[in-house]
Amino acid sequence: MKFAIVSDSHGNVANFKKIAQWLNEENIKIILHCGDIGNPESLKESLADFRGEFFAVFGNMDADFKILIGEYNKIPRVKIETEVLKIKIENKSIALTHFPEEARKLAEKRNPSRPSGQAYNVVFYGHTHRPWEEKVGNCRLVNPGESAGQFYKPTFAVYDTAEDKLHLKILEKL
Repeated sequence: MKFAIVSDSHGNVANFKKIAQWLNEENIKIILHCGDIGNPESLKESLADFRGEFFAVFGNMDADFKILIGEYNKIPRVKIETEVLKIKIENKSIALTHFPEEARKLAEKRNPSRPSGQAYNVVFYGHTHRPWEEKVGNCRLVNPGESAGQFYKPTFAVYDTAEDKLHLKILEKL
C-alpha cells in the first residue's frame, strides 16, 4: 500500500490541490500531514476533490486554530490530533508529529514486544521545511519537506509499505 506524507502546507491551496490530484491519479488514498496546515477553510478546499482519508497533527503555525479542532474534524474523512498521531498502516507502526525534537523521542522509543525493539517503524515530522531521512536504530525518521514552497521547492513523500521504500516528490516535476 502507498500513502503520502505532506507537511507545512501553510494554507497553500493551489499546491495542496495539485498534490491531491496527483494522488488521485496514482490511486493513493491516505495523506499523513505533519502540521502547519493553514486553517479549516483552506484544508476543506484543498481536499475537496481528494478521494481518500486525511490524518494530521497541528504545527506551531496552527496554534490559533487548535480551538477549531472540532471544525477540522467535521471535514469528511479528516482526523487531526493536536500533537502526536499514532497509526498503523498495513504492517507499519507509524507516528506523526510536527517538531523534530519530539519526532526523535518517538523514534527512540522502545517497545520490547516488537521484533525491532522499537515502538515505531517510521516517524514523520515537519517544521524545518527541509526533506530529511535518517535511521534511529531500526526506525526511519523522515521529514517530507514543505508543500507550501515558502523556503524551498515544494515537496512531499510517498511511502510504499510493500517495498518499504520512500520516494520524495518535487511538485514542479509532477
